Amino acid sequence: MHKNYAETYQAWKDDRAGYWAEAARAIDWFTQPVEIFDADQGVYGRWFPDAFGNTCHNCVDRHVEAGRGDQAALIYDSPVTGRKARYSYAELLAQVNAMAAVLVDHDVAKGDRVILYMPMIPEAIFAMLACARIGAIHSVVFGGFAASELAARIDDSTAKLVVSASCGIEPNRVIAYKPLLDAAIGLAKHKPDHCLVLQRPELSADLVAGRDVDLGEALDTARTAGRTVSCASLAATDPLYILYTSGTTGQPKGVIRDNGGHMVALAWSMRALYGVAPGEVYWAASDIGWVVGHSYIVYGPLLNGSTTVLYEGKPVGTPDAGAFWRVVEEYKVSVLFTAPTAFRAIRKEDPEGVLVKRRDLSSLRALFLAGERADPETIRWAESVLGVPVIDHWWQTETGWAIVGNPLGLDPLPVKHGSPTVPMPGYELHVLDDAGHEVPAGTLGNIAIKLPLPPGCLPTFWNADERFRATCLSEFPGYYKTADAGYLDEDGYVFVMARTDDIINVAGHRLSTGAMEEVCASHPDVAECAVIGVADALKGQVPAGFLVLKSGVSRESSLVEQEVVTLVRERIGPVAAFKTVLCVKRLPKTRSGKILRGTMQKIADREDWKMPATIDDPAVLDEIAGALSTRRIG
Repeated sequence: MHKNYAETYQAWKDDRAGYWAEAARAIDWFTQPVEIFDADQGVYGRWFPDAFGNTCHNCVDRHVEAGRGDQAALIYDSPVTGRKARYSYAELLAQVNAMAAVLVDHDVAKGDRVILYMPMIPEAIFAMLACARIGAIHSVVFGGFAASELAARIDDSTAKLVVSASCGIEPNRVIAYKPLLDAAIGLAKHKPDHCLVLQRPELSADLVAGRDVDLGEALDTARTAGRTVSCASLAATDPLYILYTSGTTGQPKGVIRDNGGHMVALAWSMRALYGVAPGEVYWAASDIGWVVGHSYIVYGPLLNGSTTVLYEGKPVGTPDAGAFWRVVEEYKVSVLFTAPTAFRAIRKEDPEGVLVKRRDLSSLRALFLAGERADPETIRWAESVLGVPVIDHWWQTETGWAIVGNPLGLDPLPVKHGSPTVPMPGYELHVLDDAGHEVPAGTLGNIAIKLPLPPGCLPTFWNADERFRATCLSEFPGYYKTADAGYLDEDGYVFVMARTDDIINVAGHRLSTGAMEEVCASHPDVAECAVIGVADALKGQVPAGFLVLKSGVSRESSLVEQEVVTLVRERIGPVAAFKTVLCVKRLPKTRSGKILRGTMQKIADREDWKMPATIDDPAVLDEIAGALSTRRIG
């Protein structure tokens, strides 16, 4: 590996196939790749088309075979139940073998789809790896998802089997999964053959005779018998998983991840981007069912031979805003990766960082943030209370790993607050106007990636090549459309300002709501914020800001609102027409922490809207609607 970013990126540009051929040496292949990229396969080409291997083998078996079976592979920590567990690589292998045996006993074979509707428990990880082991294609649906959304995913994937649990645990409630699963199967046109249900102590589920199986009992039987299942030899181009994202048409988009390119990209990223060595403890505080959980709770750390943390809890409320620091101290976490919204929640509850100071965080080398835009104020706060590098990086469900980042393993570059830094090898970024022409440095435009996409990115959507072409490739021929807007500065740093539908047009001026949010967040009393564009008869659109104040702020909210309006006028100018700000208790978010700006905008514009399936707490949208009903915008 090259010593610094500039050398590394140039090495990739000079020999793109050769670069990934070298990176592929980190993988234990059954049949080594000879052809690195075939431009004639698939929608835009396929990586390692003649190679064969197995992701589970690379995540588990090879570490045991190398004599590292006693090293911790998985740490489970559940503040909502009080349970903790550690699994060495050898113990993880035994658990995955048992799960694979249960799947095989229920006629699951290579190419079959398996839906995992699971909470954040070790059996969910065992099931993902077991599917990978036998060549079944898993599709994790976040536990507690609405029955209609689960039904849509069962139908689209034509899942042969569902693995679930009786319930999920939230800080203040138990969510029964089985009624939702039963309702989803009732709605679905396609009916899975079986449901394997893990009975959790907090709530027992009723099982349907002939269809449902007690997963705990089946696993006990397989473990007692010492069952083993060999790793299937899979083509690098065979699918590993389908991860569904919400589609604009209501039909979910099934992002496919292949086996070979995925292994190569994630193994590379663990060393070069995150700077994590085998044996070190790496914690991605996210959930499976979201891409961060797939890539960096499960596959990335285990491919790297690291120890990964599976956390069934929240950044606040389980029990307080010091929850993350307890985990870092207890397990000596080296690198933490989470969403900016988690840190905004922590900052809101503990603005002075008092709870940070109560813990020994000497093991922590860096914090990585991704999932939505990391505003500079949140980054500055995290830097000040943690005293370690805070690294924003930008990627998507579709790419599976970082498009832009600051590579900790390659002599990191100077930080520019507001920028996730520079493109990673494999990604050639261009900023285009709406006609597809490149714009000058510093000019806001559409961020696009020159094809082909690197290893690890989606090759297409599940059974929907034409939809993939139309959605991602057709608007700018020769490029993948990220649907994010931003600009490149003179140093090549990337500034991702908003989704393209968050660029608002105020009296003919294209303005970024992300830039306005930066200013709002800089106010000392503001914990987090969102800015949306609202329809206006005169100007086309005008911005409206929503503020959540830090805990303990005693000043009148109207004063803070006036001060924020003044700040935006001073820093962006009167052209922004920024006049409306509302203080609210909470912002509506998905379970992964993304603010539901699009839904907020529909409410503000008095358009028809429906409750998003991914929302964390539906009551928050009612609060937003109530706040908007009392205030004239514009």
